[in-house]
Amino acid sequence: MKLDSGLYVVATPIGNLGDISRRALEVLAAADLVAAEDTRTTRNLLAKFNIDNQVLAYHDHSDARAGRRILDCVTGGGVVALVSDAGTPLISDPGYRLVRDAQEAGLVVFPVPGPCAAVAALSASGLPTDRFLFEGFLPGKATARQGRLAELAQRPETLVFYEAPHRVLECLADMVEAFGAEREALLARELTKAFETLRRAPLADLQTFVAADSNQQRGEIVLVVAGQRDRVETIDADSARLLRRLAQELPPKRAAAVVADLTGLRKKQLYDFLLQQD
Repeated sequence: MKLDSGLYVVATPIGNLGDISRRALEVLAAADLVAAEDTRTTRNLLAKFNIDNQVLAYHDHSDARAGRRILDCVTGGGVVALVSDAGTPLISDPGYRLVRDAQEAGLVVFPVPGPCAAVAALSASGLPTDRFLFEGFLPGKATARQGRLAELAQRPETLVFYEAPHRVLECLADMVEAFGAEREALLARELTKAFETLRRAPLADLQTFVAADSNQQRGEIVLVVAGQRDRVETIDADSARLLRRLAQELPPKRAAAVVADLTGLRKKQLYDFLLQQD
């Protein structure tokens, strides 16, 4: 198969090999070079599909020569496939610098979409998906982790985290402290693999569940946490005065929109406030 020259960002399975796309296989087979986060992992994947291709290590600790070799290959009309250990490259994996450098050099970057643990967990979470915030891995040190969770406690979006198995109990305990014991969350472990776990429950219940079963402290883990949807914002006196004055000249929805733009308060909250006025 003949491919256009460029850097192809190729998603690979997060567990079940049946999730690899036909297009991903075609790109991996046709590439002049496969740039991999871990060459051993990628060579094992290629071997399972009878693909014998040149593999180059490219990760956070790669020196400039690795990136230069990749860009030189594409500049010369070649095809490079960028892959991570599993899932979609650049999602909590190295690679964005390479993509940016390729674009700045005028080279074409092609996404080859496919599996992503964060999206897979979110899709099966039963939690709101209209807005979500992907946080990736929280800080490993307790103080920094607790500080970040405190910053996120009032966010209304559904929150998506990756977590290392040896820290999952500590992380859940910190989430209970920051978000409250009753905040709903999903534990997604070993997605698409033989011992997959999907369990949605209040955070305190998830903490108890994981503590009682050491198997839940192994493998790849995604935590999906409900946002603070019932957050109450107060309307200060100055904003309320401005809102009432504008409502004398404008329709309520328009007045609410103007004040929302000026103050950062939610338009619906301002509109509801107006409707409650005598």
